[in-house]
Amino acid sequence: MNLLRALSVVVSVSLAVPAYAQMSFEGLDLGGKKKPPKKKPDGGKKKPDEKKPDETTPQPDVELPPEGLDLSKPAETKKKPPKGNDENKPAPTMSFDAVDVSGKTGDRQKMDAAINQFKADEFEPAALAFFEMSQDPKMAGMTIEAEYWLGKSLYKLGLYNSSLGMFSKVLGRGSDKNKFFKSSLEWLFFIARKTTNETVVLDEIAKYANFEFPERFRNEFRYLLARYNFVYGKALDDAERKGEADKAFDEVKRLCLMIPKADPFYPKAKYLEGLSYFRENKLEAALESMKEVVRATRSEEGRGETAEARNLKNLRELAFMQLARTHYGARQNRYALFYLQKVERGGPQWLESLFEASWANYRIGQYEQALGNLITLSSPFFRDEYFPEALILKAVVYFENCRYTEALSIIEDFEGIYGPVQEELNTLVEKNMEATEYFTVLDEVRKKNKAGLVKKGSVDEILERILNLALTDKDLKKTVDSIGELEGEIDSFGSRSDAFKYSNMSKALIESMKAQREQLIKKGGIMAKAKLDFENGQLKTLRANGLRIKFETTDKEKEFLTELLQAGGQKQTVKKYKETQAVSDDQLYWPYYGEYWRDELGTYQYTLTKGCIERSSGSELRE
Repeated sequence: MNLLRALSVVVSVSLAVPAYAQMSFEGLDLGGKKKPPKKKPDGGKKKPDEKKPDETTPQPDVELPPEGLDLSKPAETKKKPPKGNDENKPAPTMSFDAVDVSGKTGDRQKMDAAINQFKADEFEPAALAFFEMSQDPKMAGMTIEAEYWLGKSLYKLGLYNSSLGMFSKVLGRGSDKNKFFKSSLEWLFFIARKTTNETVVLDEIAKYANFEFPERFRNEFRYLLARYNFVYGKALDDAERKGEADKAFDEVKRLCLMIPKADPFYPKAKYLEGLSYFRENKLEAALESMKEVVRATRSEEGRGETAEARNLKNLRELAFMQLARTHYGARQNRYALFYLQKVERGGPQWLESLFEASWANYRIGQYEQALGNLITLSSPFFRDEYFPEALILKAVVYFENCRYTEALSIIEDFEGIYGPVQEELNTLVEKNMEATEYFTVLDEVRKKNKAGLVKKGSVDEILERILNLALTDKDLKKTVDSIGELEGEIDSFGSRSDAFKYSNMSKALIESMKAQREQLIKKGGIMAKAKLDFENGQLKTLRANGLRIKFETTDKEKEFLTELLQAGGQKQTVKKYKETQAVSDDQLYWPYYGEYWRDELGTYQYTLTKGCIERSSGSELRE
């Protein structure tokens, strides 16, 4: 009987060993070497009548080799029976209570579970888990890691401003003993490429200017830091702090020189460099920088219309505009016209180039071309554009050609349109309101116009045009766009799952974005007030010029009448300019009768009759 019992014990042990020997015990060292599992005579296949031993059933008290231990479930602990008890009594199972087989703590397991959710593209639950861990005082040792992964999760959800806030927290904890510091710096660049306003990230990047950035981001960092110093320098100039502004622009040039020619950020850097030289009135250096921008972007012509290709084309045209303005400032008007004609028809700089070309045409006596450009600017297609100086130029052209009646009529039109606008602007500027109020005023006008509540020809309509003009300032426009982006991100929480949108995390993120929005509105308000103040001064100057033209026109009319009375038997003749209908091979001459066609815009030439009188005797006329 004892022999039979011993045989049964051996059989049960030999059946249990292969199954348990295949388990993995990561992080647990039981000592000794593992023996290779024994193979069953039948190739390891289980017989139909064999059953897996029940893990809850107590096993015989025998010594098992290390590979036979079952650690998949901690068994209940039982006291060892005293000596003298029956050998047939079941032996107690071993206890591994509170031992993590993987070698990881419960907090580590929780973090890894959330990371696995992130890797499985379950970004919402992952974000909620990371936020909970970042707020748990018991997991203070993992706070930075939780914030880092939360920033990545929010980025994947398209919540870029919220993501920036998280990475800012990680960076704000310093680089010492912070293994996520460098990675968080890299994520700033990813966010800068996604957000509407790169300057939102510039302030953050500028804090870490003394840190060594990874090689692949180094030139991008230099360009962004140069942009930061350029914007900062402009603000210092506006505040009349020239000494500090000079240092900021010197830093712009230093950073731009560090970007190699083959780098994608090289053309953008050269453009900033050229503007910095232009500010210092170093025109030769400014021209060379802008020409280098043109050369560096030439290879992009003819490529597919990718976003980057469009950006480089716009940069190229901005360089043409700056080249033209530099030559115009040096009174080299034909060079200015050469570069203005390089601007692509219908592009973002086209109308501005037509207007500036009109002044250059006027300077060299090409009055017909100057007036032709102004016809395009006054077309219904560009009714919402703001070019008040165009009417002054038109009046000056008529005045120069002794067309006094038309010149006076144009000045009266200008005064009727822009007089009330200037007075409204003056009232706004003199109120000395908070910066946010100035932004609110313009924003309300914009919303009224968008809703169709602004009457045509009203002061509000012109103020809307001034707002559009203000938004041609790149930095102000990006600030306004960034405010809209923040509002859109706040609204996007409403489309998330209930667990996400009603969470404490969402409430905290929304409150943070609202605070950021208020800061941007204040910043936008300061820029808007400066722009309103500038346009108010410009309109004052234009009204003064219009009044001077009016006085001089009246004087010329008096002289005309006086000469007419003193002329005696002489006759007066009005001569026309010499005109021709000759055009280039790819053009067709077509008379203008007041109608506008899109394909004709920018090609008009005005046939001007000169009003200045030439006198001759009656006998000469008869001949």
